[in-house]
Amino acid sequence: MLVIVVENVPPRLRGRLAIWLLETRAGVYVGKVSRRVREMIWEQVVTGIEDGNAVMAWSTNTEAGFDFQTCGKNRRLPLDHDGMKLVSFFPDPVGDEGGN
Repeated sequence: MLVIVVENVPPRLRGRLAIWLLETRAGVYVGKVSRRVREMIWEQVVTGIEDGNAVMAWSTNTEAGFDFQTCGKNRRLPLDHDGMKLVSFFPDPVGDEGGN
């Protein structure tokens, strides 16, 4: 299983994704493809992302049962912690005034 979620991407990228995957909600694409096709689709996402952001998650043989990667501007940062993938957050740039 493959899931790709995109935000603020050009319509042409959304159209490209719809060729290979089913768009179940706005910006949410799902499908079952081979590793080779998954990597080719991700190359298309990285090339066409412009100012948007994307995350791709897929089933794999890990303890969690899935893996994921991201691209584009986003507050979330994937981290590998002893073989387990976690998500860290960058500080919110709005409201970082410290109350002074």
